[in-house]
Amino acid sequence: MGQKVNPISNRLGVIRGWDSNWFGGKKYGDNLLEDSKLRKYLEVRLAKSSVSRIVIERTLKLITITICTSRPGLIIGKGGQDVDKLKKELMKITDKDVQINIFEVKRPELDAQIVAANIARQIEGKIAYRRAVKMAVAATMRSGAEGIKVQVSGRLNGAEMARSEMFKEGRTPLHTLRADIDYALVEAHTKVGVIGVKVWICRGEVYGKRELAPSFTNTGKESRGGNNGAPRRGFRKPKNNR
Repeated sequence: MGQKVNPISNRLGVIRGWDSNWFGGKKYGDNLLEDSKLRKYLEVRLAKSSVSRIVIERTLKLITITICTSRPGLIIGKGGQDVDKLKKELMKITDKDVQINIFEVKRPELDAQIVAANIARQIEGKIAYRRAVKMAVAATMRSGAEGIKVQVSGRLNGAEMARSEMFKEGRTPLHTLRADIDYALVEAHTKVGVIGVKVWICRGEVYGKRELAPSFTNTGKESRGGNNGAPRRGFRKPKNNR
């Protein structure tokens, strides 16, 4: 099952929360469609801003959009002018009050979306895919990840027949629900066709209860990696045979 289900949706409600947080009621379909429009618009509008995640929260008259990015300066602009402009554009799409929060991703090498987008942009820039992937894998492992897996699929190096190639380092236990695995799929649009880049990053294991509601102020205090002093399940002390 772990190989076939999106690792993020597989962990929803266990160690990961939702990217849309609101109660729809009778307007559920309208809100869902509006969320989709907002996300698509922001993905195109902020394509060069290294956006990792867009979290949408709703009240009756207010939509709060939190944009997680490794380059907040590009979105904020000089004196916050770009954010105000973006806010007005989003208000035209939704006809509601919009509040935009910018959250900085401190370690972009541990974010699957940013890593996958970086590899895809390099492939589009005619850099050899093996070199781009190996550099990304090395940077992620240096940043403290427990493991990374990258799969590149399509007409690699302009070959006539499409194929898939996978690069692995460390461990990525997809079936272990307590393993904090980030996943992303990004497409690189080249002259010979579309090349898909999939990235799985294992950022350690989560022991104990994690707050699922999006709380971006406490992100630095989350338990990632190690067991934080808690006893590991099924772990026994080796017997001293001397």
